[in-house]
Amino acid sequence: MNIKPVKQNKIRNIAIIAHVDHGKTTLVDQLFRQSGMFRDNQLMAERLMDSMDIERERGITIASKNGSFMFQDFLINIIDTPGHADFGGQVERVLKMADGVLLLVDAQEGPMPQTHFVLKKALALSLPVIVVINKIDKPAARSDWAVDQVFDLFVKLNAPEDLLDFPVLFASARDGYAVDDLNSTPESMQPLCEKIITNTPAPSGDPEAPLQLLVSSIDYSPYLGRMGIGKITSGTMSINNEIVVAQRDGSLLPARITKLYRFEGNSKIAASFAGTGEIVAVAGIDEVTVGVTLTDPDNPRPLPPTEIDPPTISMNFIPNDSPFAGQDGTYVTSRHLDNRLRRETLSDVALVVEELSNRTGFKVSGRGELHISILIEHMRREGYEFQVTRPQVIMKQENDKLLEPYEELTIDVDEKYMGVVIENLGARKGKINQLHQGGGMARIEYVIPTRCLLGFRSEFMTLTKGMGIMNYIFSHYGPHAGNVTNRRNGALVVKDPSTTVGYALHNLQERGKLFCGPGVKVYNGQIIGEHCREGDLVVNPAKGKKLTNIRAAGSDDSIVLTPPLEMSLEDCTAYINDDELVEITPRAIRLRKM
Repeated sequence: MNIKPVKQNKIRNIAIIAHVDHGKTTLVDQLFRQSGMFRDNQLMAERLMDSMDIERERGITIASKNGSFMFQDFLINIIDTPGHADFGGQVERVLKMADGVLLLVDAQEGPMPQTHFVLKKALALSLPVIVVINKIDKPAARSDWAVDQVFDLFVKLNAPEDLLDFPVLFASARDGYAVDDLNSTPESMQPLCEKIITNTPAPSGDPEAPLQLLVSSIDYSPYLGRMGIGKITSGTMSINNEIVVAQRDGSLLPARITKLYRFEGNSKIAASFAGTGEIVAVAGIDEVTVGVTLTDPDNPRPLPPTEIDPPTISMNFIPNDSPFAGQDGTYVTSRHLDNRLRRETLSDVALVVEELSNRTGFKVSGRGELHISILIEHMRREGYEFQVTRPQVIMKQENDKLLEPYEELTIDVDEKYMGVVIENLGARKGKINQLHQGGGMARIEYVIPTRCLLGFRSEFMTLTKGMGIMNYIFSHYGPHAGNVTNRRNGALVVKDPSTTVGYALHNLQERGKLFCGPGVKVYNGQIIGEHCREGDLVVNPAKGKKLTNIRAAGSDDSIVLTPPLEMSLEDCTAYINDDELVEITPRAIRLRKM
């Protein structure tokens, strides 16, 4: 058991914030490696902090993580934050644990929309910022330009004057070095570690005062249950301490600390004692949730819970009632759905779950399409089976005016695709704010209603031959933009339960795009393709060839099927209309008529 106390002035708590894919998790890997935590010949997994399967598959950080390493005699606690705005609810709360932030910016791309979002939250808490221009080894890197863009962003966000003089480092997280100057010889990550120690203040707080710990995130252990993670802002904590849990509604619940953990590398180690400024995980508190305060029973001092931005998109989760219901899933009833969704809200404060009044099911509201689709993917893998409706934006009524959410959209495309993208976004009621061209590339910044972006990503990839980059972030609530057509084309709908046949699909190819190949079991009402015209078409995908004794030259040639269109979960939810559903099971994702 680790009982060695850490001096408060030797602790540094720093959060790493960045846009998606700017190298945040790779940088943490290098800091761990160069702290001497791993042997030189020891095999170490890439993106060590991305511990979830979905994170490794998609290459993005979804849940914030904690880790730490020793540098000289300092304990540096690292808080790895998600880079996508849809998971901004986590960024808002985990920044409460930090005393400084490391802002990572791609040397080629410069600050992106999510950079604006996370930096704005850090500046609101007056946290000192260290800027790291990463990926300086890229052929198209423009490091000095990136620094200028970051400074402009600070000014745009009304940063206090003392934070405008931020320290800058240049790094290649992939190659494992950081330098103070572009002309310096690259060696290791030591300059970055030194900057963290000199530019991040030690945590404040009185160790003699009553205990205060605001729970900022939740972890789960199969042996200990739910664990609350947070920074001790005053007082001390030890095993078997009697404490009270100050709930968000002001009530106090007595509890006892059964286990206490510190972070070492990307794992937790048991401790018997922790002091002010340390980030710890605490077990033994039933149903601990984000935003509660662990405090002294004799002198309770609750801390104000973190304010979270409101959700912008909702979807209905309803029990599966298709003809194939119950064939794949373990958890299929509305009670199972209710328990799982309520459990999710305990750890994800940006998610809102309400029971539907007009039918069995739940309205789930979140920060964006990705936020809710990641929850759906988690539930699929856990054995849940259910259906979801088309995403709807959450409107507001203000002074008898209907308002809807708008997004700041940034598009990076080759100049030859610029015209078709502008034409498409114009039809989706997008308004251009800025347009920059250079080096054969164009960056276009838009303000566009959130609902007009639903389903645009796959269309955008088709328009730009997969070479475009689009990022967006919530901007504001503005006037309702009027009606928007989601999908003009109808669907190919199955007439009777059957198994698809190659001959029938070959004939249906001329009627539209197919979503499945031969040998697939289908049911009546299932959508197996997109009609080439408006209006739905009822089809029979099991119609076989009429067999006779006569053979004609050429008529028995082998049929050629176009490969079916493979759609991801996000593609499916964005594709459907209001009278359609996405059926989610552990083994399949199907589209169907309501």
